[in-house]
Amino acid sequence: MSELSPSGIPSLRVEITREPHARDLPLPRAESEGAAGLDLRAAVERPLLLTPGERRLIPTGLRIALPNGFEAQVRPRSGLALRHGILIPNAPGTIDADYRGEIQVILMNAGDADFEVSRGDRIAQLVVAPVARPEWVEVEKLDATERGEGGFGHTGRG
Repeated sequence: MSELSPSGIPSLRVEITREPHARDLPLPRAESEGAAGLDLRAAVERPLLLTPGERRLIPTGLRIALPNGFEAQVRPRSGLALRHGILIPNAPGTIDADYRGEIQVILMNAGDADFEVSRGDRIAQLVVAPVARPEWVEVEKLDATERGEGGFGHTGRG
């Protein structure tokens, strides 16, 4: 981490390149002061149609070099999910620090109508986060908690 950005959020130096098919598209950026996610845009040459149930790999035209100890998570955009049923089936998709290929996003249409993806559309969010590598300590028994083994809806509705 380096210094704080003007908004008070820690900044991190990340190298980025654009493929020729993305030269005219903006770099990922937060659309509000407190946003955690940076918008990724579709670097498609012409509009493409996602039919209900269909999955497609959408290029962004970007490559990044994250510092060791960090990852980038590709997450869905809530508005696309709510209004159109557009999901990222492997969300969050992880980009490792040693990956240097083009960032591409798997979009799936879980809605009931066709959805068009056009050049420059904001299709996903990118969140950069630190990675912790666990040091496993094998024990005979874990400590007890109030929750215990309760999982998947054990606390009631929702």
